Amino acid sequence: MAAKQQKIVIIGGFSKTKLLSESLLERGYAVTVVNSDPKHCEELAQIPKLRVFGGDGTMPYILEDASVHGFDVVIALTGSDGDNLVICQLCKKRFGVKRAVALISDPRKTQFFYKMGIDSVVCEITSVSSIIEQQAFMDEFSTLVPIGDGRIKISQIPIPADAPSVDLRVADIAQSLPQSVIIGCIMRGEHGIIPRGNTVILAGDVLVLISSDEQQDKAVHILTGR
Repeated sequence: MAAKQQKIVIIGGFSKTKLLSESLLERGYAVTVVNSDPKHCEELAQIPKLRVFGGDGTMPYILEDASVHGFDVVIALTGSDGDNLVICQLCKKRFGVKRAVALISDPRKTQFFYKMGIDSVVCEITSVSSIIEQQAFMDEFSTLVPIGDGRIKISQIPIPADAPSVDLRVADIAQSLPQSVIIGCIMRGEHGIIPRGNTVILAGDVLVLISSDEQQDKAVHILTGR
């Protein structure tokens, strides 16, 4: 029997939403976008297989129109932390969405969001895409967020020209990194690269690391020599 296609709704945002939608669609997820900006909706609607609904995602009737009942994941990417909290709670409590991910601008609100029942709270969109790339978004999302008694830490690590990781493949350097550290994304100029094993780290790259607090310093030393 074929596996059930996972359903994800992304609410708010534009450039981040566009990038994430395309990434999820390529991996076979069914993706719905809800956006209040008509121009954004028009551009997003050009993405093949993407379902787009215009309207305020904090309004129940809009979510009703988008038919998000029983979806697997809601990802709230609006520019308002408060709206993202409302969206996640509404989707989980009223529409039975299984998991809720909220993007926040103020990391001090993280613990409050967890207490309010949000499954994952992130300050970097790259953490969402990297978890997807690790094929853990659906099956292990809840276990990747807590690490021991702490939480994941997302950091951007510039790679200087004299770093020991320069010109090495990700697969080679990963053997030296602590087990709880993931290179989720490589920012190279204006482009973001989802690393593969044969991706070569270059001087000037900025690595987005997902790690436990206690392992981050060790990982930074291995990657930069500092």
